[in-house]
Amino acid sequence: MRIVFFCILLLRSLNFFSQDESLGVIIKNYALKSENTCLEKAGSTSFDSTFIFVPDTLTLPFVDDFSTNKFQTYTYDYSGSGTTFIKEYKLLDGITSNPLPQNTQYTILPTFRRTYNIGANTHQDVNFTPLNIKLGNQNSYPTVYSTTAVYPPYYIYDTLDFPNPSDTIWLTNPDVLQDSATQFFTVINNAEKLWVNDNVYQNYRYAVEPWTLGVATFDGLDRNGKAYSLGALNPSYADFLTSKPIDISSFTASDSLYLSFLYQAGGFGDTPESIDSLVLEFYAKDLNQWFRIWSVSGSASTVFNIGHQKIVDSKYFKDGFQFRFKNYGSLAGGFDHFNLDYVHLRIASGHQDTIFKDFAFVYPIKSLLKDYTSVPWDHYKNNFNGKMSNSVEVVVRNGSNQAENNSTPGKTEIFQNNTLKGMFNFTGQSLANNDLNYSPFTTYSSLHDFSSGYHFDENTPGDQQLFDVKSTAQVIYPNLNVNDTTHTNQYFGNYYSYDDGSSEAAYGPTGIQSRLAIRFDAYESDSLIGIMSQFVESATDVSNSLFVLTVWNDNNGQPGNIVYEDEVFNARNPIYENGLNNFHVYYFKDTMKVYVEKTFYIGWRQFDANRLNIGFDKNNNNSSKNFYSSGNNMPWNPSSIPGTIMLRPVFSTALDNVLALEESEMEDENIEIYPNPTFDFLTIKSNRNINKIELFTLQGQLILESNEQVIDISNLPSGIYLLKEKGNSLKTYKVFKN
Repeated sequence: MRIVFFCILLLRSLNFFSQDESLGVIIKNYALKSENTCLEKAGSTSFDSTFIFVPDTLTLPFVDDFSTNKFQTYTYDYSGSGTTFIKEYKLLDGITSNPLPQNTQYTILPTFRRTYNIGANTHQDVNFTPLNIKLGNQNSYPTVYSTTAVYPPYYIYDTLDFPNPSDTIWLTNPDVLQDSATQFFTVINNAEKLWVNDNVYQNYRYAVEPWTLGVATFDGLDRNGKAYSLGALNPSYADFLTSKPIDISSFTASDSLYLSFLYQAGGFGDTPESIDSLVLEFYAKDLNQWFRIWSVSGSASTVFNIGHQKIVDSKYFKDGFQFRFKNYGSLAGGFDHFNLDYVHLRIASGHQDTIFKDFAFVYPIKSLLKDYTSVPWDHYKNNFNGKMSNSVEVVVRNGSNQAENNSTPGKTEIFQNNTLKGMFNFTGQSLANNDLNYSPFTTYSSLHDFSSGYHFDENTPGDQQLFDVKSTAQVIYPNLNVNDTTHTNQYFGNYYSYDDGSSEAAYGPTGIQSRLAIRFDAYESDSLIGIMSQFVESATDVSNSLFVLTVWNDNNGQPGNIVYEDEVFNARNPIYENGLNNFHVYYFKDTMKVYVEKTFYIGWRQFDANRLNIGFDKNNNNSSKNFYSSGNNMPWNPSSIPGTIMLRPVFSTALDNVLALEESEMEDENIEIYPNPTFDFLTIKSNRNINKIELFTLQGQLILESNEQVIDISNLPSGIYLLKEKGNSLKTYKVFKN
C-alpha cells in the first residue's frame, strides 16, 4: 500500500496536460509565514518562561467570510499589563506542601553511614532514614507532584579505632535539586479575532469563483508554509481551524442554532481524492471531548457547496462551546486542497435557511495597466499615453435569494502615501450587465474602461513608485460591508510582469534540451540586465538541474533568433526564495547589458528532461504569451495550459545603482582548473576558500561531489562535463576528460 500511495503521489505531482509541458504540486507555500511565534525554550524539559494564552469568549452571531485575517495573534510580553504569572517549585515538604529551601539537595539512591573496624578488618553500613517529599514533574504546566522517598546527598565514613572525626563524602551531581518554573498567563480580549489558531491559509488565490472575497485553505502545509512531513507516504490529519470559546449556555435546541459554511474541493490547488476529507467537529466543554459532526470526501468538482448543521445535543449548550474544521490528506506538501468560506453560527435559523445574503467582491481588482501587473517606471513615464487598461475586470456576486437593486455605483481610488491621487467610477448598469438589479445567487464579471481620465503621474519623482488601489462596490440592502472593498498595489520598478507574485503550481516543459520562452511587448526598446524567476519546490528535487538563460527576438509571433544565451560552462540551476512576491534575479554574465527591441522573448534551454518547476500563477491567464519546444531544434508550440509563468525581464534603469548587485555576481573570480583536458586528476585552485565541488554531465546529472582540491575522474567516460561550486549558480566550468 505504501508503494501504491507513493506512485499516486508522484503521478499527482506531474499532472500532465501534454507530453511536453506539465504542471506539478508545490510542496512549500513561499507566501505563508505565521505571525505567531513560540518562545518556548528549544529542547527544554520545563515550562519555565512559557506562556498560556486564555482566549476571550465570544457571543453570537459568529461570522467570518475570510475577506480579512481573523486569526488570533499572540504577543509574548513578560511585563505587559495583562500578563500574570505563577511560580511553582519542584520540591515541596511532604507534610505541609510548602516549598523546600532554594538550595535543597537530595538523591533517590539510598545513602548510608559506613563504620570501619580496622582491627577486625570489617565494616558495617547503616542506611540513612529516607525522607518523604513531594517531587514535581515540570515538563508541562501545572506541575504534577508525586510523593518520593529521598536520602541525604552524601555518605559518612567513620573509624572505631581512631578518634578522628567522621569523613563526609558529598555526591557531585545529586539527582534531586530544588528548582522553580514560572508560567506566564495572558488573557486575550479581542472579539474581532475569531479563531485560536492559524494553521490554515487565508488568501484570495486558491478558490475558483468564491461567493465572497477570500477563503481559508486547508492542505498539507503547516502554518509556516512547510510540509507537515515531507515525503510522508500515509495520509493523516493536517490543518486545524478552531473557533474561540463561544457562550451558548443560555440557548437550547428549540432556539434553532445552526452553523452554516461553504466549502470547495481543490479550487486552483490540488484536487483531493475520495480518501481525503474535510471534517467538522463540536467540543463538549464538560466532557473535554471533541465529537465528529460532519465530513465530506474529496472530489474533482470545484463548485462551492453549502454545509448546514443544527446544534441539538444539550452537552454543547455551554459557556465554552467550540467548533473546528480539519482536513485529512497528504502531509507531504501542497496537496489535497479544501477551501472554506463564509462560516456563520446564529440562532433562529432552520433546515431551509442556507442563505448567505451578502453582496461581495469575488476577486481583488487586478492591475490598472494594460496587459501588465508591473512595468519599469522609466518606461512608463516616457510612454504613459494609452497605457491605462480599457478592460479592468470587476467580479462581484449577489448572495441574496432575490434580485437586489444597485443604486450606489462603485469606484476605484488611487492613493500614494495616503494621499488621494485619482478616481474612477463604476456604473451600476455595467456592473450588473446593463441591469440595475442583480439576479439572486449570481456572479457578475464586467470590464471597465480606465483608459481615459486619471493616469499615474509621470512627473512623480523617484526611480520606483508604489500606489494603493482601493475599490468599492456596494448595494443598498444590509449586508457584510467588509468584502465590499478590496485593495491592491500598483508597483513600478525595473521589470515587466504578467503575474500577481504568487504561484499556485509548478510548471515547465519536459524533454532533453527543451526550451521555454515568454513574449513581452515593452513600451520602448532598451537593454536587459537579467531575468527574475520564482522557482518553487515540487515532489521531484530539481535544484541541481542545469539550464542556460536565453533571450530571443521576434519572428512573426514566435521566438526568433537568439539575442543572448548563457555559455554552457556558465549554466544556472533553480534557486528558491522565500516570501510572497520574492523572486531570484539571474544577472547576465559579466553584468552584460543585452539590447532588445520592443518585442522579445525570455526563457531558457534546459539540459535534462525534468520539469524545472517554475512558479505558475493560475489567477492570471497569459498562456498566449507562452511557448515551449521539446528539443533544441524542435518547432515552437504555444502553451495549452491557462495561467502565467513566473519569469520577468529586468531592464537597465535608474534603479541599477540602487539594487546593489552582489559582488559575486559582478566580478569574475579567479578559479583555475588544471590540467584541462585531463586523463585522471583535476586540480581546483582559487584565491578564496571554495565550497563543495559538484560535477555534472551535459544533461545535468550530478555524478560527483567533493571537498578536495584534487579530484579523481579517471573512471569517467571520455567527454565534456560541467563543474561548479555548490550553491553558486553563476559560475560553471567545462571539464574535458580524455
